[in-house]
Amino acid sequence: MDLVLFDLDNTLIAGDSDFEWAQFLIAKGVLERGVYETRNIEFYEQYKAGTLDINAFLDFQLRPLARHPRSVLDAWLGEFMTRHIVPIVGAKARALVRQHLDSGALCAIVTATNSFVTAPLLRELGVAHLIATIPAHENGQFTGFARGTPSFREGKVKRVDDWLEAMGMWWGSFERSWFYSDSQNDLPLLSRVSNPVAVDPDPTLRARAEAAGWPILSLLS
Repeated sequence: MDLVLFDLDNTLIAGDSDFEWAQFLIAKGVLERGVYETRNIEFYEQYKAGTLDINAFLDFQLRPLARHPRSVLDAWLGEFMTRHIVPIVGAKARALVRQHLDSGALCAIVTATNSFVTAPLLRELGVAHLIATIPAHENGQFTGFARGTPSFREGKVKRVDDWLEAMGMWWGSFERSWFYSDSQNDLPLLSRVSNPVAVDPDPTLRARAEAAGWPILSLLS
C-alpha cells in the first residue's frame, strides 16, 4: 500500500482557506475590517515568506471562534464553503485525489489550517483522513486556543507520525509515500516522503524542487 498526503491551500484549492475565512468574517461584519484585514494580510505575507509565527497567527485566527455559538459558526461555515471554497477546487485537483484513492492508497489532507474550517472539504473530495491544527473546545464551545501540536512546518511531520502510530503503522508500512504541496513551509514533510511533488510552488520551493529533481506539477492550468 502507498501513503499519499496532500497539502490543501494553494495546492488542492486555488486559494488559502485560512486567509479567505478571515476575509469572509470581515465581509459579514463579524470582525472589524479596520483591525482585522490589515493583520490578516500581514500574516498571509509572513506565511508566504516563510517567517510566520504560528502561535501568534493561531491566536488571531482561533479567538474569534470562541465568541460565537457553534450553531452560528456552523451556519457561517456552510455559507463559506459553498460560496468561496468549493468553487476553487479544480478539476485537476479532484482527478489527482481520485487517482490515488482508486489505487488503494491511504490518503490524507495535511494542512496548517484548523480542522473546523477544513473538515467539510474531506467530504467534498472523498478523503477520509484530515491532519490539521485542532481548535480546542469545551462542551461544544471553542476556547480560542489550539490543542496539541499545530500542523505547521516540522509539526506536520510530528502529526503524521502520531496519526500513523495511532493506526499501528509507521513510514516503513508503505512501499511508497507522496506529499503534494506548494509551500516552502512544507519542506520538512516533503523531505520525509519518498516522492515529494511541488504543486504550483512558491519561488523557494521551486528552486529546491529543481535542484533536487522533484517533479513540479500545476493543478491550476
